[in-house]
Amino acid sequence: MIIKCAIIDDEPLASGLLKSYVTKTPYLELKGEYNSALQAMKELREDPVNLIFLDIQMPELSGMEFAKVLPKKTRIIFTTAFPQYAIEGFRVNALDYLLKPVSYEDFLAATDKALEWFTKMQKQDIYTRDRIIYVKSDYRLLRISLDDILYVEGLKDYARFFLKNGENVQTLISMKKLDDFLPRPEFLRTHRSYIVHMSAIQAVEHNRIVFGEIYIPVTDNYKDEVQSYLDDHTLI
Repeated sequence: MIIKCAIIDDEPLASGLLKSYVTKTPYLELKGEYNSALQAMKELREDPVNLIFLDIQMPELSGMEFAKVLPKKTRIIFTTAFPQYAIEGFRVNALDYLLKPVSYEDFLAATDKALEWFTKMQKQDIYTRDRIIYVKSDYRLLRISLDDILYVEGLKDYARFFLKNGENVQTLISMKKLDDFLPRPEFLRTHRSYIVHMSAIQAVEHNRIVFGEIYIPVTDNYKDEVQSYLDDHTLI
């Protein structure tokens, strides 16, 4: 895929270096180069890009402030000479953080991460739109409707899909890969061995999700995201 990107940096040398890196990276397409966040704001709102290489310390409007008003689908790689901003950068969902002067090796590592993220999101969009996946099982490709899934159980290198009709389908795939590609928050990890179709839940009790006589645990590593979903869908 091609990632449309923009550079926002008030330092001409730093901006020029990033531009040269973008030009020689095959999956990047530069759509704009700006010397301030205010200059970029109107244009990028009307014609958004996928990825912004964003300086933090700039006059009038800092990169950190600008990041907070960007569309959710626009991702950021911060570029700055000040390492103390790294933690704050990740709080606004930055994909990565590059310390100036930026080497092409570090640039490429960050953009490879961006490519992986956008590829994953593209697949999630396809699954969400088409509402089906195909899995390999016993030398066949089996079609599974997302709406038919109750939950998925991880079994070492395998995963088993438990369906609403009582059937189950086993396939060779890791839970991490499934967690990356099943659309969120419709499907959430509740335990290292379970991913649950949240809209199929019948009841929740004592940190367990109930499917008839089956109880799926919700462990500490995943309970905040699960609780946030439940809170958003609970009548008060």
